[in-house]
Amino acid sequence: MLRTTLAGLRMHKSRYATTVMAILLGVMFVSGTMVFADTLNANYEKSVMGSATSVDAIAVPAAEEPADPAEPSEPEPLTEAQLDGVRALPEVAGADGIVSGQAVLLDRDGRAFGFMPPAAISVGETSRFSAAEGGLPEGPDELALASSTAEQAGFEVGDTVTVLDPAQEEREFTVTGLVDFGVDPGYSYGGALVFAPGTVGEMTGATGYTEIDVLAAEGHTDEQAAEAVAALLGDGADVRTGEAFGLEMAESAGGDTAMMRTALLLFAFIAMFVAGIVIYNTFAILIAQRQREMALLRCVGAKRGQVFRSVLLESVAVGLIASVLGVLAGVGIGMAGAAFGGPLLGMGGSVPVVITPLAVIVGLAVGTVVTVCSALVPATRATRVPPLAALRTSATAGGLEKGTGWMRVVFGVLAFLVSAALVALTQVSGPNQLGPVVVTAAALIAFVGVVVLGPLLVRGIVRLVGVPLRRVGVPSMLAVDNSTRSPRRAATAMIALTVGATLITGYSVVSASLESTMTRMLDEQFPVDYQVSAQYSMDGASGGDTAAEEAPAEDAQDGAGTDGVPTEDTVQPPPGSEQEGQEGGADGASPEDPADAEDGAASPEEGADASGGTGMPLVPAEVEHALAESPLLDKVIAQRGGTVEGYDASPVGSLSVSTYDGAELGVDITGETVEGEISGFGPGEVLLSEGLADGLGVGDTLTLPSPDGEVDLEVAAILADAQTLWGAVVSPEDFATLFPDTADSEMVYVRAAEGADASEVRDAVYTAVDDHPTMQVMSVAEMKNQFSDMMDIAFYTIAAMLGLAIVIAVFGISNTMALSVLERTRESALLRALGLAKGQLRRMLGVEAVLLCLIGAGIGIVLGVVFGWAAGAATLPDMVLTVPAGQIAVFIAVAVLAGLLASVLPARRAAGASITGALASE
Repeated sequence: MLRTTLAGLRMHKSRYATTVMAILLGVMFVSGTMVFADTLNANYEKSVMGSATSVDAIAVPAAEEPADPAEPSEPEPLTEAQLDGVRALPEVAGADGIVSGQAVLLDRDGRAFGFMPPAAISVGETSRFSAAEGGLPEGPDELALASSTAEQAGFEVGDTVTVLDPAQEEREFTVTGLVDFGVDPGYSYGGALVFAPGTVGEMTGATGYTEIDVLAAEGHTDEQAAEAVAALLGDGADVRTGEAFGLEMAESAGGDTAMMRTALLLFAFIAMFVAGIVIYNTFAILIAQRQREMALLRCVGAKRGQVFRSVLLESVAVGLIASVLGVLAGVGIGMAGAAFGGPLLGMGGSVPVVITPLAVIVGLAVGTVVTVCSALVPATRATRVPPLAALRTSATAGGLEKGTGWMRVVFGVLAFLVSAALVALTQVSGPNQLGPVVVTAAALIAFVGVVVLGPLLVRGIVRLVGVPLRRVGVPSMLAVDNSTRSPRRAATAMIALTVGATLITGYSVVSASLESTMTRMLDEQFPVDYQVSAQYSMDGASGGDTAAEEAPAEDAQDGAGTDGVPTEDTVQPPPGSEQEGQEGGADGASPEDPADAEDGAASPEEGADASGGTGMPLVPAEVEHALAESPLLDKVIAQRGGTVEGYDASPVGSLSVSTYDGAELGVDITGETVEGEISGFGPGEVLLSEGLADGLGVGDTLTLPSPDGEVDLEVAAILADAQTLWGAVVSPEDFATLFPDTADSEMVYVRAAEGADASEVRDAVYTAVDDHPTMQVMSVAEMKNQFSDMMDIAFYTIAAMLGLAIVIAVFGISNTMALSVLERTRESALLRALGLAKGQLRRMLGVEAVLLCLIGAGIGIVLGVVFGWAAGAATLPDMVLTVPAGQIAVFIAVAVLAGLLASVLPARRAAGASITGALASE
């Protein structure tokens, strides 16, 4: 049996060509992903370890355990005296500290670079950082840039750059070098500037050291130096060897790699699943076609087990050979990914490609196991045909021509009903975290229904589509008849394509609907053209006015960390967050007594205080005035904010209060309400988020403190959480009473006058902020375009990943067509003998393949639209369903093209066969 099996493989190896390609592509994806991820991880590790191990010990300020978890404190920086003490240790040969703050870098247009100012640091002679190009700064007018910052801002070594000091005065520096900070999160994301040690304090106002780097003295190990430094600095510092510090940072950076590896392997799983369907269909057809061969083996003495093992041996041989080729191709793909995609992910070119034994073993195992498992059912079927009955049948694949029983119909219908019930459940319960999970389960159940009812679906769709095709010509009529001849075979072949089409269509619907929903929200809730805001800074380095500066000194001290970093008391959580929605007292605090609560009044807790601002950087009033004076602008809306402290309704103990000066709420700015109406809102009223209402309703009174006494406000509406309007929204007049010292705005929104030229409006907005380089202008149209581009990139990336599954499915359809042509050799010859031309035969097979692809793609598109809508609606409130007709049209065109390509080789083989030879073959 072994010799017979191997001889059969050698004689009919062309039958397995497309199966080998399907396995090869799936294994290539698996192995390529692992090689790429391992190489990326090794590069990160070398980058981090290379910088960390250049010193022997690293000390950083230790984070103190806060008394209140809701109020974390910043660690105290290390002092000059501590640095001198470290230098005096006999185990230390040298030590220097890193002073760290933030400084505003101006780009070539004179505007602040980045959403946040880059980090500004100084390094001494002993440091884990060094210049990758040029040198580190030495003079007061020199600086080095992070390589990422220089690339994004377009600066090079030798250029002159402008940086703002804490007084907002411009200072020019010469770029002496570029520093590669690798994947260090403190510097790689927002960028960094490196000043000379004597300059960083002038440019940032920072004091103390955020890190001390140490070199061990001769004769002392890294561990000894680290232990000596730790003993000196005590509990105020966290001291580790350079290697330990690098390993921890590399592990943190590797988390992103692990996430990317998991995502790519998910797509590889989809590809292997589709390959498994192709393998199953191939072996099922081959076994059905070889019934007479199997029967003859049984007649000459082969047992059922021997026949079963021979089929499995074929699958092992095919799977192993294809897996070896797939692993080799995967290594090549991994190398290509590292070469072309690595630089986009911060990867250098100095690390060679990493090929681990695990990547090779997993690739071989996955390909072989999937192949063998897919061949189990056909192998079992091969042992069930009685030898004599098989010898009396023709060579056609009769095993695949059985009808569809009523049990199959019942089971398929039940699967669809269960799936529909789950989808209905998600729509009734509304958006929640479990919604996408339930929709995914519903989609899997529906897919089972498609598999079960596939033959019926194929037969019904072909009969429907075949009505016009029968009138086109003889080839099309024959193609329709051939498609319904073996609907189970056709259904199995098209299922592989259905999987890819469902996933791509579903994601395209979710993506398009999300984009439409976000656009509608912007258009309805904020119908403006430009948004002006100050560059956000954790320590006020941007130089703009901040809310903390507007408040009394004691309030600023209470609401900021040791380095001026806002704490949770001063920075409110986003609307609809868990912090805002926790249980608590009424907004305003606990009522004085039950009677007050029943009357709907809420009084502030004893000690409650109103402090101007929320810790956000502010837009100066002169910018707002300059915008308001422009005749090109129709609306200038200033958003101001303040914080009321000492309220139990919020878990952070404060209530965010905002106003929109210059806007008519309900017209210029809108939002969803749970109760009441926004329109008609005016002085003496308040709009309150649902998560902060805590029992208050429309008509109740909310009492807020002000410098001149308490202010009673009537609740005009309860706002839905997670939207633009949130917290407590009051009129500009009431806000001025509550926060008389807050004159500047957190945001300024601008709407152009009707008919104004777009370029002139843009010039007017930028002219208003000319004298304020830290002001950032964002066009709402640009925001929409950026969001659209981001969604498009995500869609095309995912479509490319799923595209491999579709390619494998096309190979499967081509294989089905090839085996079908082989089975119908005499039939094709007879048609030729009766007058069917070669071109007509090719056209017949082309139409047959296109029908198969269109059925698979069509069912996938329908499922994708349905479950894409269901997934989006289960996640997004008030989702705008958008079916991307253009993308779906592309899918259909690709399906047609795939069908034509799948039929090329089988049609050529059928048309090139000798008529007399084929008729005499039996």
